[in-house]
Amino acid sequence: MPCYDAFLLVSFGGPEGPDDVIPFLQNVTRGRGVPRPRLEQVAEHYYRFGGVSPINAQCRDLLAAVEKDFAASGIDLPVYWGNRNWDPMLAGTVAAMAADGRQHAIAFVTSAYSSYSSCRQYLENIEQARAEAGPRAPRIDKLRPYFNHPGFVEPLADAVRRAAETLPRSVQDDFDLVFTAHSIPEAMAAASGPAGGAYPRQLAEAARLVAERAGRGRSWRLAYQSRSGPPSVPWLGPDVNDCLTELAGSGSAAVVLVPVGFISDHLEVAYDLDVEAAQLAGRLGLPLARAATPGTDPRFVAMVTELVAERLSGQAPRALGDLGPSPGVCGSGCCGAGAARPQAAR
Repeated sequence: MPCYDAFLLVSFGGPEGPDDVIPFLQNVTRGRGVPRPRLEQVAEHYYRFGGVSPINAQCRDLLAAVEKDFAASGIDLPVYWGNRNWDPMLAGTVAAMAADGRQHAIAFVTSAYSSYSSCRQYLENIEQARAEAGPRAPRIDKLRPYFNHPGFVEPLADAVRRAAETLPRSVQDDFDLVFTAHSIPEAMAAASGPAGGAYPRQLAEAARLVAERAGRGRSWRLAYQSRSGPPSVPWLGPDVNDCLTELAGSGSAAVVLVPVGFISDHLEVAYDLDVEAAQLAGRLGLPLARAATPGTDPRFVAMVTELVAERLSGQAPRALGDLGPSPGVCGSGCCGAGAARPQAAR
């Protein structure tokens, strides 16, 4: 078994004040030729929330919870945190790990799925950070995708039940489930995973598992949100707002939105669902509730510990459903290596 001497939380990052917003978006879109007016348009979403994305605060909370759970489970690993696009930047964190003498770290990425942007790009970010840190940089292994782990699925199922209880009493047993995830270009989705199409396939499996365990709702479907890029480039659909419009037109009594593609309630959940989708549902006269993401649910935190234990001691991997546990190591052809990136701000 590998001998690890550190744990690294790797996330997307987000601004923590109005002055951070445009520089953050420039980091996200660097090298993609996104015009300034488009960045300013996306920036308005952040300014609506004071220029603060909740993702960094949620990472702090998750890291603190993981550190506590490690101690309770007898895992003696110092914890570090680095982001792709904002402070603390991954390169600085890896340099600090090197300075601390860390030699071999295990990394948990705040994305449960396989695709270029949710897996392979993080691997590239890690290798770039290691290159910048120099020859003393630790080796860093990424933990496996966890979309079908009980620690991810079961908190979402409970969240569905809690959300349903906030609907008008007359429709609490008569609603449809709409699962949402970040859309990506169809070409990127087709290249995800060794056999292709892993991202939409994993999302559909996670949605099915959550719907079954929630035991609520008369139907479920998968939709996508947060599309960006030129209209000429096909992205995964249907869009969540088109889905809500269709459901309202077909006589749906109510909808519970489930952001199955996200582990925490960061800005794309807070704006695209809690603002845009909620406003549309209001105009449609469609009662709407939104399920919480796992965040720091104790079962989700315990899942992180369990994923680390798989690597430390060979503990058998757990997974629900038909797809089984994902491989622990991404091969060179995994997750759409070399696939084109989205061409606009998230």
